[in-house]
Amino acid sequence: MRLFAALLPPQESLDEVDRALDGHRRSWSDLRWLPPENWHITLAFYGEVPERILPELTARLARAAARHAPMTLAFAGAGAFPSAHRCRVVWTGLDGGQGVLPRLAASMAAGGRRAGVPQRDDKRFRPHLSLARSRSGVDARPLVEALASFRGTPWPATEVHLMRSHLGPSVRYETIAAWPLGRPLRGEED
Repeated sequence: MRLFAALLPPQESLDEVDRALDGHRRSWSDLRWLPPENWHITLAFYGEVPERILPELTARLARAAARHAPMTLAFAGAGAFPSAHRCRVVWTGLDGGQGVLPRLAASMAAGGRRAGVPQRDDKRFRPHLSLARSRSGVDARPLVEALASFRGTPWPATEVHLMRSHLGPSVRYETIAAWPLGRPLRGEED
């Protein structure tokens, strides 16, 4: 199973981002726009995980989620990886969760390592919502500049999801499990 841990923003916030992209999609046909129903904030990518590891992984991720408080986030601005000049991914960033969100992502990655998931992703965590991709590395500076002033409505991030990717002609994501942030598990209450 191809798995990752993610935050799933509320539909209202995703709709705001979608509206901000109106008019840009047609102008940027050399970008492959990701479908809004697949939008999420990746906390940790696990790749292919053997099914035998799943019970240990879910137990560790549940404990990790319980150790982190809910937070208020908002989509804001835009950027590109690796750069706007040679864009392969266009994204909108996040305001809020400073300090907390990177620690949550680190806990999700550590939970995977401790469960025996081989780690593939050594990149520094940069909270974002991927909007579009390019195989050729387009110059997306005008698009990033046009979206730089975008500010979404704050929303509560209260739950972490373990997601499964179904690859094929159209990628689909499925929630395998979800855990509330900041709630001790049974037997772990103080």
